[in-house]
Amino acid sequence: MGLNERISKVIEYSKLTSSEFADEIDVQRSSISHITSGRNKPSLEFIIKIKSRFPEILWDWLVTGEGEMLKSDLQETMENISKISENAEEEKSKPTSLPDLFTMMNEDEDFGVEEDKNVAEKISRGESFVLHQNTAQNKITDSQLLEKNDEQIINQVIGNQYNTIKRIVIFYENGKFESFEP
Repeated sequence: MGLNERISKVIEYSKLTSSEFADEIDVQRSSISHITSGRNKPSLEFIIKIKSRFPEILWDWLVTGEGEMLKSDLQETMENISKISENAEEEKSKPTSLPDLFTMMNEDEDFGVEEDKNVAEKISRGESFVLHQNTAQNKITDSQLLEKNDEQIINQVIGNQYNTIKRIVIFYENGKFESFEP
């Protein structure tokens, strides 16, 4: 079976028309007909586009015609397992540059234990425990609107009444425009 016949078989497998297949792998439609008819041979880029769009097709079959067309589930599972084990080996071999949160803590140090003891004592005595509240007034942030007094609002409305239209410009999709002046 020649390379052009294998590509025809991939097109059949995809259940697309030749033109849809060309659009799918992002090549010119004429190149599909030239390759399947045997007039031209596919480039490496063409084969890579097929393989990237249909990863379940085996390289060996696509290039040489040897073996099966599609990856079997067992073979795919074995590849996934080998990739996972390779990744695990890489992770083990990588030195950790920074310690994590728990290795940084010294086991002899008691962070916040005194506060926890005081809270526990108050609760056991029946005292209510209220967190300290900030009684300072809230500051105005940039995102909050500032209040305008009535005089400013009236002046703004009056100022808008004196605005008149000087020119209206309409832009069309084809790049033309029209300008109207009252």
